[in-house]
Amino acid sequence: MRQENTNWSQSVAGVVLRGGKVLLVRHTYGVREGKLIVPGGYVLKGESPEDAVRRELMEETGVAVEPEGVLGIRFNQRDWYVAFRARYVSGMARSDRDENSEAVWIDVDEALSRSDVPDLTRKLIACAAGGGMLSRIEYDGTLRYGPYTFYGTIGEDEEHDSAHRTV
Repeated sequence: MRQENTNWSQSVAGVVLRGGKVLLVRHTYGVREGKLIVPGGYVLKGESPEDAVRRELMEETGVAVEPEGVLGIRFNQRDWYVAFRARYVSGMARSDRDENSEAVWIDVDEALSRSDVPDLTRKLIACAAGGGMLSRIEYDGTLRYGPYTFYGTIGEDEEHDSAHRTV
């Protein structure tokens, strides 16, 4: 992990579903040691959350992904964690032999019932399997602090109408 360039208050995860299975890693340290969790990690300074989830999944599992939308956000007064639904692009699941001891594809129903899968991971898998997510919506905005990204639930039919509504 690149500690000097790590933003310790921003982290991401990617839930990847493929053929009825979910990609999980067995964590090797901390409170989740020995648990099967969705892969992810900290955002580097100057990196977007989308780029971070691509990088983290490649580093931890050898699997290339493309973020599709936001499944959920966990935050407190100290930090935030964004969980993306990520589409499998390529690669064979393998352990990074550092932060995880294995990277495996597990049947979604089995993952949801296993005792070695933490509650938040089970909830993220259920959200991904349910199909709901916030989608990226392009908009014109300032670049003062770099590009901004907005995720929301506006439907295609509503997009045109909402631009003409007054509040």
